[in-house]
Amino acid sequence: MACEDRFDWFCETVSSEVMPVMLSTRRTTDFRASISDLDLGVVRLSAVACSPVLSRRTLAHVRRGDPEHLQLALITQGAFKITQRSSESVVAGGLVLTDTSRPSEGTSIGGQVETVVLQIPRPALALRPDRMDRLLAQSMAADAGSGAILADFLRTLLRHGPRCRPQELRAMGSIALELATAFLAQQLGDPGEAPAEARAQETRQRIYRFIENNLGDPQLTPQVIADRHNLSLRGLYALFGDQDLGIAARIRQSRLERAHADLASREVSGQPVQAIAARWGFSSATAFSRAFRETYGITPTEHRALSLLLTARRAQKPCTSGTPPRAAEA
Repeated sequence: MACEDRFDWFCETVSSEVMPVMLSTRRTTDFRASISDLDLGVVRLSAVACSPVLSRRTLAHVRRGDPEHLQLALITQGAFKITQRSSESVVAGGLVLTDTSRPSEGTSIGGQVETVVLQIPRPALALRPDRMDRLLAQSMAADAGSGAILADFLRTLLRHGPRCRPQELRAMGSIALELATAFLAQQLGDPGEAPAEARAQETRQRIYRFIENNLGDPQLTPQVIADRHNLSLRGLYALFGDQDLGIAARIRQSRLERAHADLASREVSGQPVQAIAARWGFSSATAFSRAFRETYGITPTEHRALSLLLTARRAQKPCTSGTPPRAAEA
């Protein structure tokens, strides 16, 4: 692949897989970059290494596409200058927070820059948005205290995560979110008493993580969740009263989503449908099949057959593109 193609690939990958952004470089003749990521359920962890580059995200880019994430980046090599909301910092070896819903500009200082980025959906962070604004584009130390603990955990997760099972990665994602929340709260100083809605949001997120980590338990019920979180059953239902999904519906939807993904996977294609249903907490094959068809419009067996057929057809098509795999170095 020509070097110019490498840069084109990098621009396309960042804009389509992360968010729309304008990238430029003076090193098109010898540009090098690599991107890899881990899906951790509630959050996503990415590693980006690239030759010196300028990144600019304008209001037009935000309108074109906004994942509505807060991005907590650890600069592991080189230095990067970031500007957002009239704040500007040069970060080297530290952490910096940015908001995808706001314009920003970043540029490499010197040579190649390597970063580890924790992408956090804004609703998942149980801290007030107006307080988070104070931290945007501020350099934060990652060599002591909660910053060092978070940084070490993210590096370890990148190193060992690719060999973890999806269930393990989701559990690690919950831990990463908790560590990031604790770190950011520490950066804000003593936040004092959180307002009632912030406390409720934090409790909901904790319950969501508990559900995701225990979907395979057929005994996972609203009463079990209430008991585990020191709530009455009435209090649990009230906590989720204004949400799109109630607590029981959330459990059911999450179980169906996991089973839907497994049935489309070649890795478990030899396992019976009933075994996959049981893995995600469905004790009745009949109830699982009925719920699956009500949600997706086809039976579990039909979904598996169609998914495997489409996978086989894609594998038979000759590769005509020079675009490298997503996790490979360009």
